[in-house]
Amino acid sequence: MPHQSLTRALLLALLPTALSSSIIVSHFEGTVYSLALSDDASELSVSSQVQLGGMPSWVTLDKETKTLYVTDESWFGSTKLSAWSVGEGAALTAAGQAPTRGGELHCSLFGGADGKGFIAASQYGGGSIITYSLPLTPSSTPLDTLKFTMSGPGPRPDRQDAPHPHSTLSDPTGGYLLVPDLGADLVRIFAISASGKLTACPAAAAPPGSGPRHAAFWGPADATADTDITILYTVNEIANSVTSWDVSYDSDCLTLTQKDTVSTFPAGETPRSGSKAAEILVRDNFIYVSNRWDKTFGQTSDSIALFNITSPQGDFEFVELADSGANFPRTMDLNAKGDMLAVGGQTSSDVVVLERDVETGRLGGVLAKLQVGRLGREGEEDGLSGIAWSE
Repeated sequence: MPHQSLTRALLLALLPTALSSSIIVSHFEGTVYSLALSDDASELSVSSQVQLGGMPSWVTLDKETKTLYVTDESWFGSTKLSAWSVGEGAALTAAGQAPTRGGELHCSLFGGADGKGFIAASQYGGGSIITYSLPLTPSSTPLDTLKFTMSGPGPRPDRQDAPHPHSTLSDPTGGYLLVPDLGADLVRIFAISASGKLTACPAAAAPPGSGPRHAAFWGPADATADTDITILYTVNEIANSVTSWDVSYDSDCLTLTQKDTVSTFPAGETPRSGSKAAEILVRDNFIYVSNRWDKTFGQTSDSIALFNITSPQGDFEFVELADSGANFPRTMDLNAKGDMLAVGGQTSSDVVVLERDVETGRLGGVLAKLQVGRLGREGEEDGLSGIAWSE
């Protein structure tokens, strides 16, 4: 037995470095890639890929069921919303798809007994959202198609000529769906019925000209039923800022009340012309926002802003900018442990894995980096589009 144990140990030592986790990325060229991260987090490699066609624009991973949902931003051809089973090494197997009208930019799950009975997709150019019952099939038809209107252009008519819903997300109770609308400067709010149908609640007005894009919920770790506090943070693309909102509930609707708005750049610093805040993540008492086109760390390296949440009421403050290591960081995701942040550079078409201090929230240096697919072009809708950890 000792001899067998020793032999096994020697064999294991001679094996290639183990792969501990994977990262899934979508690319506007029509491909979704599965990447392997080495056990020491020093190397990324492509383990598999699937060709979807169209313009895959976002990936949403249900980490419990290992199901990946991919939107298609194409406005021509056979556009679709697709589902994929995620296997060993994040290998993808087709699990269903539904035909769409096209132009779907972002998607999220909502409703049902487990919060995953339905899926909503935002149509930025079409000024609408579309929902489907799950699972997706070729015969699926929209459950709701909600087309938004506004009385006239917003403060930034070049960007706010019409409603532009950019994303959707469910609230922590699972009872409401929220839709940040960049064009209308609104966070639209809908009550979710048992059948998945949506009923409009009064929308919340964002700061004029701010352009809310994405959002994330937060609550204090020691919250109780008697002192329950829920805060929503929205990242504002046009104004390069983050707005906090108190969340409250009455018998019929969720209500948002504006609290504070803070720049994604240091106090007194004017963002570079063309800078556009993109993604927002909240982990523990830290907020992360990616800045695109700010070139803070060079012509091909934009920044990620770190904020601290400083009170149980959700007050927050800017801390610093960190180097994303990527050009035009459109998307990012934290691993389960929280010690690594994966960043997707749209223009540089690369995945950058940054180290993260779980105690201070600060981002460190580059652990691994890999270009995936064709390079994007400055200012164009191409390159890498979405990213998600698969562990």
